[in-house]
Amino acid sequence: MNESMLCTKTHEYVLEQGDKYEIGITDYAIEQLGDIVFIELPETGSEFAKNEAFATIESVKAASEIYMPISGTVVEINEEIVNSPELLNDESYENKWLIKITSKADQVEFADLLDYSDYKEEIE
Repeated sequence: MNESMLCTKTHEYVLEQGDKYEIGITDYAIEQLGDIVFIELPETGSEFAKNEAFATIESVKAASEIYMPISGTVVEINEEIVNSPELLNDESYENKWLIKITSKADQVEFADLLDYSDYKEEIE
């Protein structure tokens, strides 16, 4: 995981990449879910508010909704993950992001996000 990512208490992350943000779920969330078998992601152009569910992920244990850490518009989805959701369980697989968004989120939206180091302390 990247030290510059920001995390939610519900185990999503956001990572700034120039004018876009990468959104995904943390390694901890992946471990807790177990073997991931299905993921449903939104279409590009979809808009979501902070804390709104944008995806569904299913594992052998349970189905879970994934929530937006900040508001934004989907500009890219990770087709590889949609087609092969089990890649999320592969520790050597690097492309674990789910969607990329553009966002006009202000500092208020970022205020309750945790630095990755604080997030790690929170889950220990």
